Amino acid sequence: MSEAALSQSRVDKPVVLIALFLILALSLFLQQAFDLKHALLFLTGIGLGVSLMHAMFGFTGGWRSFIRSRRSAGVRSHIILLMLSSLLFFPVVGGAFSEVNSHPALAPVGVSVLVGAFLFGIGMQLGGGCGSGTLYTVGQGQTDMLITITFFVVGATLGSYHLPWWLQQPNIGKVSVISELGGWLPALLLQLAVLAILYIVVRRMELKRRNSVQDFKPRHPQQSLLDQFIFGPWPLWWGAIGLAVFGLATLLLAGYPWSITYAYGLWGAKILSATGVDVSSWTYWSAGYPAKSLNSSVLADITSIMDFGIIIGAMLAAALASKFAPAGKIIPKRVVTAVVGGLLLGYGARLAFGCNIGGMLGGIASGSLHGWLWLLAAFPGGILGTYIRVWMKFDKPFGAKA
Repeated sequence: MSEAALSQSRVDKPVVLIALFLILALSLFLQQAFDLKHALLFLTGIGLGVSLMHAMFGFTGGWRSFIRSRRSAGVRSHIILLMLSSLLFFPVVGGAFSEVNSHPALAPVGVSVLVGAFLFGIGMQLGGGCGSGTLYTVGQGQTDMLITITFFVVGATLGSYHLPWWLQQPNIGKVSVISELGGWLPALLLQLAVLAILYIVVRRMELKRRNSVQDFKPRHPQQSLLDQFIFGPWPLWWGAIGLAVFGLATLLLAGYPWSITYAYGLWGAKILSATGVDVSSWTYWSAGYPAKSLNSSVLADITSIMDFGIIIGAMLAAALASKFAPAGKIIPKRVVTAVVGGLLLGYGARLAFGCNIGGMLGGIASGSLHGWLWLLAAFPGGILGTYIRVWMKFDKPFGAKA
């Protein structure tokens, strides 16, 4: 049997049909109930979900592989994503196109980001996923991730309640490297230089430890590019390109970078409101867009519809790749880490003005200094979370043979 025929024979056709029906139905509904922009952003979420799933583009596993064994393919793909996104974003948010009304993801640089990102780094290792990872693995059918994402919502909601206090802690305000350096071009050149150096350092660290450098999973020689594009798997750098392109589409359509966590806090706030809690009296939800979204349909919120799109897009990709596999039994210890990890993910992301997507990727690609602080704080948290996994015997001790 040819590679193409083999790929098609493994397609989970019922799940593909369900995913396609949901995509068509929700796209038409969003266009009719709201506008074309909502439908297009939902479809952008579909594209992000397909890219994440086909490339298995996760931050959690990539960081853990580098921390444990210096395997750097995942981390290097993240750096490539940051470079591509910066190339696409800086001219747009820097005002190179006066007719485009898009805004950077700027946030205060201070204690709130430092603490929140560190907690998020721990949570992503315990919870088994990051902001984007929880969504695409739920789409893949990983039942345990439903626990993580549930408590992600709880943590984000609690974080929205506490955020005003955290904002009173020391910070230096919003810092845009584009403004500080007098324009998007010099800022972009500096950022690309820093990222290039980081890429080289990470690669050399792997080479020093392992005497070789991990590849980005090349294509099977008998598989055509079209078959690989449709059925997967994608090399990690394909995933980086997909996320960068759909990230740019989000920036142009929504007017701000791709984010994930805001929707989780909104869902939690709406659930509390439905039970009689006066969430509208909380400072975070009392004015501006949060107040408006709290009193509107969830489907009116762009972040929410994109999150739904990511789940369905990942579901479609998993079915095409024969990777849609709802988990069976969940061990009690996994429930504990999913609960604790989810809480840390949600709470940390709210304090840090976003997860690995909205806080780090959106921040760095927008030229916001808080995005770099997010990365510098979250990675040590990831190291601690990795050690906790070893202590809880989820992973083998450091130095043990695989």
